[in-house]
Amino acid sequence: MREVLRSATANRAEFEASQERRKAVRVGCTTVAAVQDRRRASVAGVLRSVTLRARENVPALEAELFDGTGSLRVVWLGQRRIAGIEPGRRARMEGLVCLSDGRPTMYNPRYELEGRHAG
Repeated sequence: MREVLRSATANRAEFEASQERRKAVRVGCTTVAAVQDRRRASVAGVLRSVTLRARENVPALEAELFDGTGSLRVVWLGQRRIAGIEPGRRARMEGLVCLSDGRPTMYNPRYELEGRHAG
């Protein structure tokens, strides 16, 4: 029974990831898996988490954007909160990608918010 449940959960996660990949490509965005260090990119996906962190005594709002191929860390320096930036919200980010701690990261990107993520 556990294997059936684990398989169903994995299949659902794979399905959701493939849906995110299709949505990102359909709106003309680069996938997270294809972004390059020190290159501008436009990436679309769903915000999985939003956290307030302090970076060298400066507030920083940090989010994880998932597009089905991977996750992009997005950081707004000097911000404690941005209206609409919340988990489950679909968004499109545009900016310079850099590798920070081995993770693709965008600092202070331009962004567009879409309607709430269904499900």
